[in-house]
Amino acid sequence: MFKKWLLALCVTGFSLAACAAPDGAAQGPEAVVRKALLSFAPRVSIDSIKPAPIPGFYQVIASGQSVYISSDGKYMMNGDLIDLASHKNVSDDGWAMFRKAELAKVPAADRIVFAPANPRYRITVFTDVNCAYCRKLHEHIADYNKAGIAVEYVAWPREGVQDEAGRTTQTYNEMVSVWCSADRKAAFTAAKQGKTPKPVNCPNPVKDEFELGVKLGVNGTPAIVTEDGTMLNGYLAPAQLLEKLGKSGSSGG
Repeated sequence: MFKKWLLALCVTGFSLAACAAPDGAAQGPEAVVRKALLSFAPRVSIDSIKPAPIPGFYQVIASGQSVYISSDGKYMMNGDLIDLASHKNVSDDGWAMFRKAELAKVPAADRIVFAPANPRYRITVFTDVNCAYCRKLHEHIADYNKAGIAVEYVAWPREGVQDEAGRTTQTYNEMVSVWCSADRKAAFTAAKQGKTPKPVNCPNPVKDEFELGVKLGVNGTPAIVTEDGTMLNGYLAPAQLLEKLGKSGSSGG
């Protein structure tokens, strides 16, 4: 659905020197990194620049991707950074911190929440009312809640907001109708059961939540994000999800 901006521009290890030659002595390293990337890919939206675990590099999150750029602005690397001693993907840490911070900005009023009285865990789920596995997840919503998991849905119409002709997509319109319903939870559950919601419009967060998902690296639904910002792509049965949340220690109230 979405072309990764980097694939159209470079390959792993491509030198930025041909695109930009920032004056590192006159600027701080973050400014150098920003200038180098924007000289190379002017249309990307840079969301985060943080020191990377490897000396002399910064992890940059931009337009839904993570890359590493040298502090002198000369080199960029694309791909996961693996700690060979621990066998851990340390690229995930930067992503998790970024997702956690961004999701904290989404008001409770903009989510559709199904939660037990005293949840042990909370997850955010980027969802589409028409995707099969999203529907399967919601079929078991009572089981997730019984397991102590609060499920907080945000909108992510997989077709996007507009089609190639600039018309709003069917799924987007249906999700707007759900979010604008007088009883959101009932309308949401009905839509998950294949019942087309009554068309209604109002100020709503569907477009913003879709764009947030793209920004956070969502490329399919359901996309489950734990409280610590870890993304679990795809459907997980209640018992499987509970096991993963227990291992991560991502609990809340």
